[in-house]
Amino acid sequence: MPSSRRMILGHVVTDLSSKMNRTKKLGSDLMETPLNRCLNTFDITLLGVGHMVGAGIYVLTGTVAKEIAGPGIVLSFLLAGMTSLLAALCYAEFGTRIPKAGSAYVYTYISVGEFWAFVIGWNIILEHMIGAASVARAWSGYVDSLVGFAISNATISTVGEMHEQLLGRYPDFLAFAVCLVYSCLLGVGVKGSAIFNSLFTIINLSVMILVICGGFYYAHIENWTAGKGFLPFGFSGVIAGAATCFYAFVGFDSIATSGEEARNPTVSIPVATIVSMSVVTLGYILVSAALTLMVPFSTINPNAALPEAFSSIGLNWAKYVVSIGALCGMTTTLFGSLFSLPRCMYAMASDGLLFSFLGSVNQKTQVPLTNLAVSGISSAVIALVFDLEKLVEFMSIGTLLAYTIVSASVIILRYRPPTPEEAAVLGVGTMATDDSSQSGAELASPQSDIVELATAGRLKPSFHWLSPLIGNCEPGGAVSGAVFVFTCFSTALCIQLQFSSHELKSGVWWTVLLAAFFIVCLAGCLLIIVAHQQNTVGLRFKVPLVPLIPALSIFCNVELMIHLQALTWVRFIVWMALGLLVYFLYGIHHSKESDPMSSYSILMTSSEAGKGKWGSMHSTGPVPILSPSQEKPTSSSKPSKDISTDDKRPIVDEEEVPQ
Repeated sequence: MPSSRRMILGHVVTDLSSKMNRTKKLGSDLMETPLNRCLNTFDITLLGVGHMVGAGIYVLTGTVAKEIAGPGIVLSFLLAGMTSLLAALCYAEFGTRIPKAGSAYVYTYISVGEFWAFVIGWNIILEHMIGAASVARAWSGYVDSLVGFAISNATISTVGEMHEQLLGRYPDFLAFAVCLVYSCLLGVGVKGSAIFNSLFTIINLSVMILVICGGFYYAHIENWTAGKGFLPFGFSGVIAGAATCFYAFVGFDSIATSGEEARNPTVSIPVATIVSMSVVTLGYILVSAALTLMVPFSTINPNAALPEAFSSIGLNWAKYVVSIGALCGMTTTLFGSLFSLPRCMYAMASDGLLFSFLGSVNQKTQVPLTNLAVSGISSAVIALVFDLEKLVEFMSIGTLLAYTIVSASVIILRYRPPTPEEAAVLGVGTMATDDSSQSGAELASPQSDIVELATAGRLKPSFHWLSPLIGNCEPGGAVSGAVFVFTCFSTALCIQLQFSSHELKSGVWWTVLLAAFFIVCLAGCLLIIVAHQQNTVGLRFKVPLVPLIPALSIFCNVELMIHLQALTWVRFIVWMALGLLVYFLYGIHHSKESDPMSSYSILMTSSEAGKGKWGSMHSTGPVPILSPSQEKPTSSSKPSKDISTDDKRPIVDEEEVPQ
């Protein structure tokens, strides 16, 4: 190998070693004990399935079918599942880029900055807190129905009723206790609690199969055709149902949250995401179809839809089997929320945005026990006093906002050029990885990667005619601006579709013209994004058809947000006002964003790479071509000359790669 090439490789290896040492020091500063990497793909898949298949299938299905969509709930779950899958693909790509605890919060931090990361993290905290509380409330309601409502009657006779609009009918002490008990179970360690979750998830899936088979066996097609037919509330009911059914799919982000505890995150996270989303979506569609075919939608009991449906056809034994499955399913959903919540708080506290005591990890269990205690108590208090329906409505808005920003962040990072630090480390990772799954051709030909990374975020030659418009923008800057404008016009178009749908159907000229203007602007934004070069080097899992799929995810999430009730937006604004007080009074003064040792660009190229097989993808940059002034001479050679651009040979031969 020529001496100049050996010099460059030596510089890069030295740079990699210094980065890893700096990051190890960073890890010791941020936390005394790291999270334990002990989860395999099967554990993470069942974690995602268990988090999604719970209160949604046993509580939400009955409510949406009877009051919102009728038999059209089948389409509602399909739309909600497809929308969630779009976001899930974006989460999967990020989860392989940065397998860190914190999920959407970390992804937003890296792509669009600290403030928006805090906004997302603050909403994720509320999402999981409300998710745990709502499931605990549903769990309590199911147990209460099994004992003939003895628990609720005894509570009301003892402490009375609460007559506030936003609160539940009575304080639910059983839901309060359930949150605390499950928080204690999670404190034993992540592997033990994962085994517990897997067992209950398998029982739940078995009950789902029984429900589907029994429902279709006793199906009556006239329940879909008689009366008001398949869509008694119209297609608008289907959309409104999808906005509510979206709550059933929010658990998949627990897969990404587990990235720092996965043995091999670059494989486990995308596989677990796709498999769990496919299983859950199919399960929801089949269960809702079986329910609405078995009994007329108008006779469904929203509080215990499936058990009462089987009782109405004379299968009383099935009522108890379904109830067992419901309790198992809601247990795993509650487990998923209480699993994800402390890890998001842990990630934010590690960055100084939340109080520092929330960033500690117990040395024995390797679990953030302080966070877990705060999470469990907060969720228990919410479950004690709030009504289930109000909790579900409030939960969706923060989730949809997080999904929107994650989808936008995928586009932004795909077209962002690498920093010099990231470039140096990825160059080594791409060439020197010991992953046997990577082909020899990939190891031996880094030149194409270098070319791709050198042009990332720049205009493609075929779109050079756009140079007068966006040619003066920094690489990646025009794409970031186009994503922002696309999101704004998507919001405007969705608002128009919501409030001027009748005028659009009637062909009122100004509404048609305005809608056409919005659509043209959206197409223009996509054109600007497509006109730039992407950076996909080292990504083990890539969202297909970027920017179309993330852009479609943004539009669908915004459309579902517009369909939420006005009171939900008011509660969201109040929560955000409280969050901004926390950020500006504490977080902004203790933030570690300006500390170079806590840069997420370092975390993306850290020793985390050594814990899993993701050494070749954790950053986005080429090996830097050093000029003579940048190179330092060594005792064994003279300063090397710059490499000519017509040298086509690889920097290091495949057989010389150190193992």
